[in-house]
Amino acid sequence: MSGRVGDLSPKQAEALAKFRENVQDVLPSLPSQDDYTLLRWLRARNFNLQKSEAMLRKLGRKIEEIVMIYDCEGLALKHLWKPAIETYIELLIVYEENYPEYLKYLFVIKAPKLFPVAYNLVKPFLSESTRKKIMVLGDNWKEVLLKYISPDQLPTCYGGMLTDPDGDPKCKSKIKCGGDVPKSYYVRDQVKQQYEHSVTINRGSSHQVEYEILFPGCVLRWQFMSEGSDIGFGVFLKTKVGQKQKAGEMTEVIINDRYNAHLVPEDGSVTCSEPGIYVLRFDNTYSYLHSKKVSFSVEVLLPDKASEEQIQQLSANTERHPSLT
Repeated sequence: MSGRVGDLSPKQAEALAKFRENVQDVLPSLPSQDDYTLLRWLRARNFNLQKSEAMLRKLGRKIEEIVMIYDCEGLALKHLWKPAIETYIELLIVYEENYPEYLKYLFVIKAPKLFPVAYNLVKPFLSESTRKKIMVLGDNWKEVLLKYISPDQLPTCYGGMLTDPDGDPKCKSKIKCGGDVPKSYYVRDQVKQQYEHSVTINRGSSHQVEYEILFPGCVLRWQFMSEGSDIGFGVFLKTKVGQKQKAGEMTEVIINDRYNAHLVPEDGSVTCSEPGIYVLRFDNTYSYLHSKKVSFSVEVLLPDKASEEQIQQLSANTERHPSLT
């Protein structure tokens, strides 16, 4: 039997009745007291009454609001991989549509200069109410956190007093930190990418695509694949606007190299440090026999101006007050 309402074995039904009797004292604190709710706790511990009750008494309290800390340490261009961003956006939509007004504050700490670009990707999917609860903190973030969070609930590494039983200041038994995905989890051909453009590049020739960047801080992001064989690729900045230039006449931003994009699709990005016309160049000049079909998508990611100005202000404050660092 599945252990759900309407599909209980006699033993499971008996366990449910006993479970309800055992936890009568904490039922009023639960968001819901029906069989659907209680069976979730029982299924989580395979209908072991003792373990289910212990779990409920520890975690089954009503929570009206939560405070989140978003630690941006290590945030880099590689995290702007399009399928990952799309997945994160889907999670945000689920949160916004199913858990309204659960968030009290979201503190962003250790935000790099890239943060405004990352935030601008997800900002359209956040309600105005949620946006107002997001606070980007400067180098004094530990002091600020303690104004909103009790020290005994805040790990030592974030300025509080909470540690693991073994003294670990990061409280890894309570907080599951992220990290690199183990290679054993890697999959291929599971995500079918839809590309916006497709072009056939003749043997001994190249194909250039131009994108205008109006102000510094934008991120130019690309994905491409080739068919049959490898393809050369590089990014350049034009030195003469309005004229077609060869690779050697432009400023090289990403070194031209050959990629086995016929085996594994390539994706990458670059933060544009200055405005201008950026050229993505697909190179097949080294091939004397074969033309190459290349499919690609390119995006220009704009930073969120409000958060960018906030980070610039925080950086300026740090420079004026070096004792804060």
